[in-house]
Amino acid sequence: MSLDIQRIEMDQLVCWQVRRGEDELLIAEQGAQILSYRQGDAPPIIWLSEEAAFQQGQSVRGGMPICWPWFGDLARNPQPVQASYQGEQPAPFHGLVRALPWQLREQRSDGGAAILEFHCPQALGALPGWPHRVELRLQIRLADELELSLTSSNVGDQSVCISQALHSYFAVSDIQQVRVEGLAGCPYVDTLQNWEEHRQDGDLQFSGETDRIYQRLPATLAIVDPAWKRRIQLTTNGSTSAVLWNPWIDKAQRLSSFADDAWQRMLCIETANVMSDVLVLQPGQRHSLGVAIKASCTDL
Repeated sequence: MSLDIQRIEMDQLVCWQVRRGEDELLIAEQGAQILSYRQGDAPPIIWLSEEAAFQQGQSVRGGMPICWPWFGDLARNPQPVQASYQGEQPAPFHGLVRALPWQLREQRSDGGAAILEFHCPQALGALPGWPHRVELRLQIRLADELELSLTSSNVGDQSVCISQALHSYFAVSDIQQVRVEGLAGCPYVDTLQNWEEHRQDGDLQFSGETDRIYQRLPATLAIVDPAWKRRIQLTTNGSTSAVLWNPWIDKAQRLSSFADDAWQRMLCIETANVMSDVLVLQPGQRHSLGVAIKASCTDL
């Protein structure tokens, strides 16, 4: 299996293009953000907006941004996560590391797999308003499937509470035709209905804007896409929560770097540690949040 890793530039961003046989992975050094992933001539697995901007200091729309050390609106996080931020400026959505330069510390091959490891040096006490020391690294492994592992190691002398997510945008043929398996019976909070709690009945199908925080999840979920005869399986570790999101018609028109009709072609399933699943790291403790993404063809 041929492997090739090249440094390229996309507008203002340094990126790494990884080719393994006919598979291709694109990673921005900024935010250690996977931008796109595809296998051969098949439709992409990870979705990148057609209107994405590749600018310094701005997270790219699509791909797999890293939300850390909190997810979403800080004010909606548990109190210990809120208390960890002591900045004078309003807390930005999705944390502090999405638009920072990370460092590629290692690239190597291992039994036909390509492995890259990125570190975020600012997390070691240099994040504005966040006076904690955490060694933060992301390992990406590309083989027959794509594996990510985000590891937080508390090297400070005080405990720290973190929420986080791998904000993954998946490409789909038509959001109105796909379904998500593995959610049946799981509790969730519907942020569009006054943050009320519900329980999932059967598979999740989509007929309108969706923004749900699922809890107590099994390790495996799957996106079933009949039109593309494809199943994308997500197997997680270090997480029992996930956020499922699609902006639908009206909100899509208000999003930056997002075509008005792009809602039809994407679905976010964000492997996470949120709400009751947040992390408390004591000094010397570490935690890894991981997901393995495997696409397979199937007759549906």
